[in-house]
Amino acid sequence: MKFLALIIIVIIISCIFYSFRPFVNRGDVSIANGREAKSKAEDYARQREMMVEQQIVARGIKNKKVIDAMNSVPRHMFVPVGYRRGSYFDQPLPIGSGQTISQPYIVALMTEMLDVDSDAIVLEIGTGSGYQAAVLSTIVKKLYTIEIIEELGVQAAERLKSLGYDNVEVKISDGGVGLPEKAPFDAIIVTAAAPEIPDPLIKQLKPGGRMVIPVDNNSYSQDLLIVEKDKGGNIEIKNTIPVRFVPLVKGKKIAE
Repeated sequence: MKFLALIIIVIIISCIFYSFRPFVNRGDVSIANGREAKSKAEDYARQREMMVEQQIVARGIKNKKVIDAMNSVPRHMFVPVGYRRGSYFDQPLPIGSGQTISQPYIVALMTEMLDVDSDAIVLEIGTGSGYQAAVLSTIVKKLYTIEIIEELGVQAAERLKSLGYDNVEVKISDGGVGLPEKAPFDAIIVTAAAPEIPDPLIKQLKPGGRMVIPVDNNSYSQDLLIVEKDKGGNIEIKNTIPVRFVPLVKGKKIAE
């Protein structure tokens, strides 16, 4: 009888213990999740530092504002979850709707080429995921960015707002016609390849301003051009390096 009573007591104690396990484990899981999140954030930060050092500074980017921007903007937050492992690799990545987030070096290079400061009002053509916009927003006073694919534009606007990039305004429209109601701009950056430099963008560029744009050439490839407008309105075009961008989409906005 004593042995039977002992068994019953053990069973009762076991039942009580297991009934409280969910409450005990909940705190453990919360702590574990917090540690995991912190570990991931630290890992991304290390990857970002390596990206800046090996892919950007090592290739000749010298502008401190650009380097600081590339170091501060969390590129992985602008990459679809399925591709985040490669967020800081030296390559573009798909973001949906046939579009891509540009290679980190190209983002840094085009930003440096714009040569803008904290007083600049800038227009971007091709918002995409919003990554280039986020980088520029840490440097300039105000950035207007246009995306023709509605789904991407809406997602980018929400993403930029949630991450605190409050000086960026996203428009869903045809980038080829620019944003005449907000012109002129100190600088214009185009993140998709155009068959030629759009005239409306040249007109919306402030005298003394510059545009960086990839343009198709006669060899079925693209050239990254710097377009400068002097105080008299004259245009000078400089050809820099060959690049590869998705084509600039023209026409009415596309709702995916």
